[in-house]
Amino acid sequence: MWGAVMRGVAKRGLLLAPLLLAGCGTAERLSRVGRAPEMAPISDPTQGPGYQPVSMPMPPPGDARHLVANSLWRPGSRTFLRDQRAANTGDLITVLVSIKDAAALSNTTERSRDNSESMGMPRLLGLDASYARFLPNGVDPSKLVEAASANSSTGAGRVQRNEAVTMRIAATVTQVLPNGNLVVAGRQQVRVNHEMRDLSIAGIIRPQDIASDNTVQHDRLAEARIAYGGRGTVSDVQQPRYGQQVLDAILPF
Repeated sequence: MWGAVMRGVAKRGLLLAPLLLAGCGTAERLSRVGRAPEMAPISDPTQGPGYQPVSMPMPPPGDARHLVANSLWRPGSRTFLRDQRAANTGDLITVLVSIKDAAALSNTTERSRDNSESMGMPRLLGLDASYARFLPNGVDPSKLVEAASANSSTGAGRVQRNEAVTMRIAATVTQVLPNGNLVVAGRQQVRVNHEMRDLSIAGIIRPQDIASDNTVQHDRLAEARIAYGGRGTVSDVQQPRYGQQVLDAILPF
């Protein structure tokens, strides 16, 4: 009795869970009816809940060479004049994103096979004289077994994709690795009417890849993470309803 009650409660809980989750999202949407999405405050990227310092394989450290006092050269200096490019934690750098990817795959497979088998026993230990007694309707000993088969299969597949993303985003140097490479992360929000656009980028760059105008191409970022999305009235309309998403997840057909 008690077990049946608990099972009933568990089933009701499973049915109510999607509704509660949907209710949380609905409450959030209702709370901003008539108001534009709020922008996130400017904050230190290293203080975010998902931030983790990057650890990469490093070469063995070399011997430090102490320079003579009053020397014209100093560590990290590339020219006699001060370098304006990002080099230390907290410096800013502009990342140029220009993604134009195109992929086209086409496969065609065709296969066919024909088989034909026949077997006869005109003479078999003198038993061929008894064929008529066992098989009164008559039989041809030379064609006792005959089989034929044929099969064919044809397959074709095609994939075509085109993507284009062009943007500029300023990032902050969050870490300087022991080998001199820079870990950068940046986020940008643009709000037009009641629609918010979020741009974020993260990765690792070499100081040598930074141009003289303090910019770097996105294809020079190792472990690059580039995201471009939105939220607001237009994005809400483009998303399926919560009930439809739940049904798509649980229905087996």
